[in-house]
Amino acid sequence: MKSLTNQDIRFATAPMMEWTDRHCRFFHRLMSRRARLYTEMLTTGAVIFGDRERLLGFDAAERPLALQLGGSDPAELAKAARIAEPFGFDEINLNVGCPSDRVQNGAFGACLMLRPDLVADCVTAMKDAVALPVTVKCRIGVDDQEPRTALFGLAERVVASGCDALVVHARKAWLSGLSPKENRDVPPLDYGLVYELKRAFPDLPITINGGIATMDEMRAHLVHVDGVMIGRAAYHEPELLLSVDPQLFGEAAPLADGFAAVEAFIPYIETQLRRGERLSNMTRHMLGLFAGRPGARAFRRRLAGEAVRPGAGVETLLAAVDEVRRATARMAEATNA
Repeated sequence: MKSLTNQDIRFATAPMMEWTDRHCRFFHRLMSRRARLYTEMLTTGAVIFGDRERLLGFDAAERPLALQLGGSDPAELAKAARIAEPFGFDEINLNVGCPSDRVQNGAFGACLMLRPDLVADCVTAMKDAVALPVTVKCRIGVDDQEPRTALFGLAERVVASGCDALVVHARKAWLSGLSPKENRDVPPLDYGLVYELKRAFPDLPITINGGIATMDEMRAHLVHVDGVMIGRAAYHEPELLLSVDPQLFGEAAPLADGFAAVEAFIPYIETQLRRGERLSNMTRHMLGLFAGRPGARAFRRRLAGEAVRPGAGVETLLAAVDEVRRATARMAEATNA
């Protein structure tokens, strides 16, 4: 039975629907060897009845990689975990935080905050089914729940069921009245409650998530909890990942900068294009790469407009990168003039 260390969970990128697909994960891995990456949430039904290779297959370079499952039936979750285990995942994570209508209609995701005993049963079933670490990603409560009671009650039950780690998005989810997008921003963050949870459960590895956008913020959280998880910040500013290995693990960054990340990604892109993949399915994950640099807007505009064209290839990406190089050179000339 595998277990998780604090170093395993010290930094992770969040599972994000329609964002963290295999192309995104491969790109992110180029910029951090140590980041723990997560798949998009897959429902138990999709795993059991769907195209398993398409849904669960990934490049070995993406590891360490966690699979996030959505479901509320312990037997189905156990079956999905057993199906997934041979693919080589490093962790199975249960979604107890997503507030979308699709998830609510399936009575899982954040709805499960209301049923902590069922969550514990789900964890037990998956622990019995596989040798992988089984973890839970949750909110601090839903709707009118009192957050401390809801969060601590859930933690108590999943610890008893053998949960290997808890990832806490430090805000409530409102199942009615707020859209999934609003649920990522509107409910107030309560980091202090997650710190309190760690003090109450010192042996449970705890990762904090929600609204974390800078390396300074990450280091501040790591004084109180074992791990930090970032979502949109990593997606909209991928170069942030280049700071992870040196600043959080004391190891050299794999690449020098965003330009080097593009060069490193090109062989993967070429392989995928030969397999019939569209360029835009890979480059859409790169649009934030040069955020804040001269030429970043032209880079985004060119990629967004041209990578979708039939037959678009690597030269389209390189032309977009040249927009940044030229703008950077113009700025340097103006500064030195």
